[in-house]
Amino acid sequence: MERAAGPGPGPGPPAAANLVPLLEGGRKAGRNDWSGSLIVASLAGAFGSSFLYGYNLSVVNAPAVYIKKFYNETWQRRYGFSVEESTLTLLWSITVSIFAIGGLVGAIIVTPIVKFFGRKCTLLLNNVFAVVAALLMSLSSLAGSFEMLILGRIIMGVDAGISLSALPMYLSEISPKEIRGSLGQVTAIFICIGVFTGQVLGLPEIFGKESRWPYLFGMIIVPSLIQVVVLPFLPESPRYLLLEKHDTSKAEKAFQTFLGKDDVSHEVEEVLSESRVQRNTKLVSVLQLLRTHAVRWQVITVVATMGCYQLCGLNAIWYYTNSIFSEAGINHETIPYVTLSTGAIETVAAVFSGLVIERLGRRPLLIGGFGLMVVFFAVLTVSLTLQNNVHWLPYLSIFCILAIIASFCIGPGGIPFVLTGEFFQQSQRPAAFMIAGTVNWLSNFAVGLLFPFIQSGLQTYCFLVFAAICSAGAIYLFFVLPETKNKTLNEISQAFAKRNKVSLEMQEMNHYPGERKSSAEQESNFTSSVDKGEAKTGIV
Repeated sequence: MERAAGPGPGPGPPAAANLVPLLEGGRKAGRNDWSGSLIVASLAGAFGSSFLYGYNLSVVNAPAVYIKKFYNETWQRRYGFSVEESTLTLLWSITVSIFAIGGLVGAIIVTPIVKFFGRKCTLLLNNVFAVVAALLMSLSSLAGSFEMLILGRIIMGVDAGISLSALPMYLSEISPKEIRGSLGQVTAIFICIGVFTGQVLGLPEIFGKESRWPYLFGMIIVPSLIQVVVLPFLPESPRYLLLEKHDTSKAEKAFQTFLGKDDVSHEVEEVLSESRVQRNTKLVSVLQLLRTHAVRWQVITVVATMGCYQLCGLNAIWYYTNSIFSEAGINHETIPYVTLSTGAIETVAAVFSGLVIERLGRRPLLIGGFGLMVVFFAVLTVSLTLQNNVHWLPYLSIFCILAIIASFCIGPGGIPFVLTGEFFQQSQRPAAFMIAGTVNWLSNFAVGLLFPFIQSGLQTYCFLVFAAICSAGAIYLFFVLPETKNKTLNEISQAFAKRNKVSLEMQEMNHYPGERKSSAEQESNFTSSVDKGEAKTGIV
């Protein structure tokens, strides 16, 4: 199973309750930080976005045999003879891997979409791709066209590519900095819930039968419809409204809705302090962002974390799961039910990460996650190599598989998305997410393309390659990544300033000063706008 993040059946209020973290820091953050609107926005946004991504990662596994049979029958009906085994394998490989190609397309086109339509509207419009894909895939068997299934997979990939950029962007911009990490982990949590739901619905008692597999794809419509019904009643990102649309009144109302209080002057002023620096800066292109010295190491860190996120070897784990369970003496008919434990472990670990991320911080979870994966990959390599000689080693292999999945989900499975939202100012954020998404999906495609050859050449020793990648990621992050917990954008920028070889003042001036008015003139314009009644709340 391929993954792009990730990294209990059915999201709902209990999941929201589990997400309310116990926080420590400059200001104690309690339940007051989690307003009803903030919880509903995160759940509705994730259910129709990252949940669907996770669901589509696992949904093709259970009906694989029946889908291949459908391909063969369709081919025979058209051409009068059965499809060759090599051709069938190619068709199936395209069906699975083309999802990543669609994701890459979505990641590339997301920047102008979120700029023009906004974060919330992008999530809503993205459901068009999901519904079209669901109809194509669910009706492919009835129409006798496997091309519809393949086309549906690539369209669903586009949906995933857009949502995995737009959703973290939206969540990072609507959350108070005290719970920004926990709210950002909602993306990863719902990916895991989506994977688990796909596993559950793929059981033989539900839709994992030859006559019912199209329903697995038809179910995609349900989360999309729920998001379309709920999300329009919630505000757009207040940062987007204030910094890109310059609509102070709507931004204040959005802050009041998400924060659950009337006095939002402090929050508005905090965003406007960024606005004074970049008020007349146009949306930064990818090329401009790559040329900006003030964020050079932020970009490198995002590329490194996203690359390690995909290349850390979780795909290899899924490849070996069934064979390891078989070696442990588990019946073939029972393996699908035992496999549910992997989805459950994913979900529990992701929720745990959401609970502690504001207590422990990003650095320990991310570095610790990669470090633990190195240890368990090494043990798994030894266990798989010797398991034919020692009868109890297959059980150690099962433990290592679950431990690797848990280690991934407590840090590397969700924090890269959080960091991308925290590192960059408003005008740079869409380009940053486009870079992160491109690296994410290219790495995803590369793993799907190269892993069979790595596995064929190295056998069980292939895990040492992934251990080396995780080790390199942990070492890089240990020396480069600053802690961003409860930090403002300026504080995070200051932490990178020395490595970027610029002062904080130079960082602010380095964002295309020719396109911006002087600070004094911006202050004058801002004061004028307040006098004209654009800001209804007192702002110092």
